[in-house]
Amino acid sequence: MLWSLIKILAFVAVVTAATYGGIMLLEMEGSATIDIGGQAANFSVIEMVIGIIILVTFVWFIFKLMGLALAMLKFLNGDETAISRYFLRNRERKGYEALSEGMMALASGEGRLAMAKAQRAEKFLERPALTNLLTAQAAELAGDRKTAELTYRKLLEDDKTRFVGVRGIMKQKLQDGDIDMALLLAQKAFSIKPKHVEMQDTLLRLQAEKSDWKGARETLTAKLKTGQLPRNIHRRRDAVLALSEAKGMFADGAKFEGQNAAIEANLMSPDLVPAAVMAAQAHVDKGSSRAATRVIKKAWNVAPHPDLAAAFSAIEPDENATARIARFHLLTKLHPDHPETFMLLAELNIAAEDFPEARRAITKLDVTHSTSRSLTIMAAIERGEGSADVVVSGWLAKALSASRGPQWICDSCQHIHPVWAPICVNCSGFDTLAWREPPKGEVVISTGFEMLPLIVGQIEASKNTLEVEIAEAEVADDVAVTTIPDEVR
Repeated sequence: MLWSLIKILAFVAVVTAATYGGIMLLEMEGSATIDIGGQAANFSVIEMVIGIIILVTFVWFIFKLMGLALAMLKFLNGDETAISRYFLRNRERKGYEALSEGMMALASGEGRLAMAKAQRAEKFLERPALTNLLTAQAAELAGDRKTAELTYRKLLEDDKTRFVGVRGIMKQKLQDGDIDMALLLAQKAFSIKPKHVEMQDTLLRLQAEKSDWKGARETLTAKLKTGQLPRNIHRRRDAVLALSEAKGMFADGAKFEGQNAAIEANLMSPDLVPAAVMAAQAHVDKGSSRAATRVIKKAWNVAPHPDLAAAFSAIEPDENATARIARFHLLTKLHPDHPETFMLLAELNIAAEDFPEARRAITKLDVTHSTSRSLTIMAAIERGEGSADVVVSGWLAKALSASRGPQWICDSCQHIHPVWAPICVNCSGFDTLAWREPPKGEVVISTGFEMLPLIVGQIEASKNTLEVEIAEAEVADDVAVTTIPDEVR
């Protein structure tokens, strides 16, 4: 409002000043005579002022016309001029409009339209760093793998877009199942951008799939140094890699190096069950039963596991049943109310032929959530106490259709694994396996029931060890036969 008032007042002042000046010029006396070739012309003051104004305006127009003519000559010659800049701005406007429309089409899932817009954008912009990327992604969306790969290869020619090109080709090789080439490309992309989180994870996964444990540990260390991985997670995953490296050393016959790698893995992650089992065996082989006991006890204190019990049993393979029960008290007292503890006590007492004590242990389990293992143990107790075959068969029939209990399950895809592995065989997730019960609807129904753990089978309660059949269960068209020691029968 105020600004509008000021502009009005300024306009009035200018008009007033111009009017006052015109009146003064009209009232001013005098004239001027111009003689050109004998022709004289008289001009008043006001006419002289108007003539000067017209002359100045004409001269200004002539100069502008000459400038325009010069600009036209430069434009035709290819030099940068205002005219060329005008056309360039117009081309850029059209190019960026096409680029924007192409990105919208890409986001909408219209691959062919996005490719057409990318070609139009390239025509106006001539900036391949932008348009080639859009073309490659649009071609992938449209299913044109050949165009996508050719475009990614064009991106390799520029240092600014080389990483994008390598990454794009790598993803195509992964889709084709060419893991070897994908690994080489991932290494190249990692060298270009070592802080790129996705590339770090991809390289780590590929190295693990190819059993390049040393390289995977180096990549994991790089993630730690760049701040992309918390230190506690790094130690856990480094332990997984060290354990896998140890297994490879054992397979190659490097027993001493494998033992040291297994012990290192256990030190980094004492709660990693496979590492604890392997480290305990390494200590036993080196003649240090006390160190092996300490390793198993520490892992069991975190979470009881049947593999830990089997490894603890292997520390003293020749002890009798009574001595074994006494030694296992080191474990059973840590988690007295854990289901694994109850089943362990039941198995130990079955081996000692103390069936009433075994029954007291197994009946402490939650009967509403029985597993094939606990039901099989119950069948063994019934057989040991002399129950009728129909009773034993009833327990075994229940074991056939019962849940298998905790298993190694991938946290990412819920795939169930029979044994622990560093990589999920289904989704290739790294360090995603956890020992837990599968979700309802994904429980694997076994075609037979499991034998009692190795703990029982290793015990020599007497000089004569016999095995007899205790049940035959027909599932589908197969017959599952399970045997247990004679003393249990």
